Amino acid sequence: MLDSASLLAHSQDLDLIVRHVLAGLGHGLHAGRERGAGVEFSEYRAYAPGDEWRRVDWKLLARNDRYYVREAERDSHVAIWLWLDASASMAEASYDYPSVSKLDFARVIFACLAAVAQRQGDAFGLLIAQNGRLQITPAARGPRQFHRVMAQLKQTSAAGVLPDAALLKAQLHFARAPSLIFAISDFLEWPSACSESLVRLRHMRHDVRALCLQTRAECEAGFASTIAYVDPEHNADPVKFSETAKADFLAAHTAHFQRVEQQCRQVNIPFLRARIEQDVGKTLRDWLKLAGRA
Repeated sequence: MLDSASLLAHSQDLDLIVRHVLAGLGHGLHAGRERGAGVEFSEYRAYAPGDEWRRVDWKLLARNDRYYVREAERDSHVAIWLWLDASASMAEASYDYPSVSKLDFARVIFACLAAVAQRQGDAFGLLIAQNGRLQITPAARGPRQFHRVMAQLKQTSAAGVLPDAALLKAQLHFARAPSLIFAISDFLEWPSACSESLVRLRHMRHDVRALCLQTRAECEAGFASTIAYVDPEHNADPVKFSETAKADFLAAHTAHFQRVEQQCRQVNIPFLRARIEQDVGKTLRDWLKLAGRA
């Protein structure tokens, strides 16, 4: 069987990857909504062995000649939000798997989280930060919402810069109810308007988790010295990496992420750094375990 990175590189089918990754995932995000003989009708689903006969909708059986069960539930007050940095730097690809970018890896992680949320009956929504805007797919429940989020993830490309502070502050109303917010970025800009918004959401008592995606080349300064590199989000001059430049880069890179991790600890935001060459399923489990969720 292909490992997750190879699967990413050879498949554009997010549904396939979701099934592959979730096959090894244990528990979900949190205790989901109560289902069963509740007071609020949720949806119909096909009858499965073991279901109570009193929950079968006999009128629907008469019309469709198939057994359906009425699913009812009690509302959970927790909404799950998937916050995706889709700025230009997230287009950076792995040297080991050139078809896999940071954004590709983030797509798969979020598709899996959306699948878990849908399976648990939680409300979930998607926020995409790119081109100076924050695109919001409102939180909702059910299979249709899952397909909406999957479609949005599939069509998202990395472009532009992150939104500014004024725009983000005006948009933070999305999290009025208590929320569980999963944020994926490369966090190369910290502090930034986005990082400040995540900290503000944490101060508002939302549960915020951060996943930082990097390439092996970034972590080891494994850049080719014969190629000039350009910052895709800023008008900077091309840079070539001599041995001295690589040492300086590593020192600055280490210091930067030490500051990020320290500031996340100060506000109790679980923060995980992962390389996109790593196994997707393991990264997802490690991220959930970081806050005791898997």
